[in-house]
Amino acid sequence: MRKNLHSEAMDQYFDAILSLKNREECYSFFKDICTVNEMLSLSQRFDVGVRLLKGQTYQEISEATGASTATISRVGRLLTDENDGIEMAAERIGEK
Repeated sequence: MRKNLHSEAMDQYFDAILSLKNREECYSFFKDICTVNEMLSLSQRFDVGVRLLKGQTYQEISEATGASTATISRVGRLLTDENDGIEMAAERIGEK
């Protein structure tokens, strides 16, 4: 069962993220709200997504990022859904 992400709390959380002005503010905010492992996991998943979009193989990605093939596969499945969030963000930062 998928949980409904759309809520007042989630809107408030995203508004807080959108209010951040630079990388240092991002580091400060996310260090307060996430564990180091959560931050590393999220950044690794994004990195894996970017590498998949660039056509790298699972083996290349695993060697470069340390991600398991299960994580790479999970991110790969997300890239095939209708959301396109990783692709949109990668394009905006010039990584695609």
